[in-house]
Amino acid sequence: MGTSSHTSTPPPDGTERPRRSLILSGGGIRVSYQAGAIRALQEAGIDFVHVDGTSGGALNAAMLLSGLTPEEMCERWRTLPLESFLSLRPLLKQVKRGQVTALGGSEKIRKQVLPHLGIDMERVRNGDGPDATFNVFDYHYKVNRVFERGQMNEDLLIASMSLPGVLPPVEHDGRLYLDSAFVLDANLLEAVRRGADEIWLVWCLGNGRRYLGGMLRLYVQMLEMGANAALNRELEQIADINRSRERPVRVHVIRPERPLPLDPDLFWGKTDHASLIDRGYADAKRYLATRRAEGVTLSVECTMMRDDTPGIAFRETMAGPFALGETDPRRGAEKGRAAGTRLVMHAAIAIPDLAAFRADPEHTGEIIGHIDYPPLGMALPASHGVFKLFAPSGEPGQTYMVYELGFEHQGRSYYLAGKKHVGTGSIFRMWNETTTLYARLHEGSDASGKVVGAGVLSLGVGALFRLLSTLHATNAAGPGERLRTVGGFGRFFAGELWDTYVSRRSR
Repeated sequence: MGTSSHTSTPPPDGTERPRRSLILSGGGIRVSYQAGAIRALQEAGIDFVHVDGTSGGALNAAMLLSGLTPEEMCERWRTLPLESFLSLRPLLKQVKRGQVTALGGSEKIRKQVLPHLGIDMERVRNGDGPDATFNVFDYHYKVNRVFERGQMNEDLLIASMSLPGVLPPVEHDGRLYLDSAFVLDANLLEAVRRGADEIWLVWCLGNGRRYLGGMLRLYVQMLEMGANAALNRELEQIADINRSRERPVRVHVIRPERPLPLDPDLFWGKTDHASLIDRGYADAKRYLATRRAEGVTLSVECTMMRDDTPGIAFRETMAGPFALGETDPRRGAEKGRAAGTRLVMHAAIAIPDLAAFRADPEHTGEIIGHIDYPPLGMALPASHGVFKLFAPSGEPGQTYMVYELGFEHQGRSYYLAGKKHVGTGSIFRMWNETTTLYARLHEGSDASGKVVGAGVLSLGVGALFRLLSTLHATNAAGPGERLRTVGGFGRFFAGELWDTYVSRRSR
C-alpha cells in the first residue's frame, strides 16, 4: 500500500519525509474496518516504513505483508464467509473431558480464514514491504512479546488472535501464547523504538462512558478497560519522550465516532463486513480532511467516543438503470435500461438518537455506503453523505426521503443525490413512492455540482425483507429498551405514512 523503505527519496520541497508507522489495533473480526481506513490512507499518498499488528489487527498486517493492495483487502473481507470463524468441535471435546478452556477452536481460521484473506506466511516472513512487528502474549512470563516479521509463523499469528476464553492458547517453543489485547492492544512504543516520528493508529475498540450489563457486554467492557488503559499509558510515555526531543513524535488516530457493533452482531446480521469497511473509509477520510500537522493531543480523550441514547440502524440496497450524460432520472433510466447499465447503492443507515431524530423537522440520520456502477467502478466507498426521512419538500403534503453519497473515482469527486418523492399520489401509489429513488450524479463533493448522470433506483420486495431483517435498536441497555426503541421507530414511520396518505387527503 504505497510502502517505502528506510532510504526513501525526500519530497520535492526538500523537507525530510516523516518516518511513519501504521499501528493496527485489535477489535475481533470487526477489524475489516481497518481495511477501509487503509484504503483511504493509500489514496491520500500516506506510506509507512513500519507496520505493527495486535490481536485482530495482526490479520490486516499479515495481509499487507502478503502483498495485497487495500482494494484487494477490502474485497477479501467483504466476501469472507462468517461461518469460517466458527469451530465448536473443540468445545464439545472439552465438555466431554470436563474442562472447558475456550468457546471454540482455531482449525477453521487456519484452513479457511487465512487462505481466504490471502495471507501467505512465507511472504509475511520474507516478502517485500515495510518492517513489521506482531504482538503476542507470553503466558509463561505474563508479558507481551514482540515478534519481527521474519520470526512469524502460522501458530504465532493464530496465537495473536486467541482471545482468552474465546480461543485456546497456542503452544510455541514450549510456551503458551495468547492474544495480548487485555494488556496491550496497540504498541505505539515499538514504533518509537524503531525511530518513527509519525504514528498512525487505526483504533477499533470501543471507548464509551456507559456501563452496560449482560455477560457479553461485561466481557467486552473488561477488554476495553485494559486496552484503553494501556493505550493511555503509552500516550503519556510518548508525551514525556517528546519533552526532550527536538522533533516530537506525532500521533494520528483514526477511530469511529461511536463504538463499532460487536462481533456477534455480524453473525446476527445487524452489520456486515461491507458496512464496517465503508465506515473505516469514511472515518479515515473525515480525519484526513481535518487533521492537524501536529497530530492529536496525547491525552485520554483521543479515543473517547460519543454515547448516544437508544437509536436505530438498518441496511438498504437500491438498484436500477442509470446512464452517464443524462440529467433527468427517467430519461437516464430509459437509456440505462437500453444499454444494460445498472447502478447499485449499498447504504447503512444510523439514527443514533431516536428522540432527537423525531424532534428534528428534517428527520436527519447518518449514512455510509458504497456504489457499484461498472462504467466508473465497483465497491466505490463513500466518504460522506446525507440521509433524511420524511423531510419537508416545500410542497404541501409532500415530503422527501433523501439518500446522498459522495465518492471518488480516479482522483475525481462525485456525488450521488437521490430522493424518494412521498405523497405525490394516492394511497395506491404509496409502495411505489416509498421504494423509488430518483437519482442524479453530480461532479464535485455535493449536490451543487454539474449533473453528469441520472437514473431511477428501486427497493424490491426481496431487498425490503432484507432491510427489515437488519433493522435493530442501537445503544439500548436491554431487551425491553430494544423493543421500545424499535416500536417507537415503527410508530413514527407508520404515523408519517398515515398523515401523508390518509389524514391530509381526508381534510
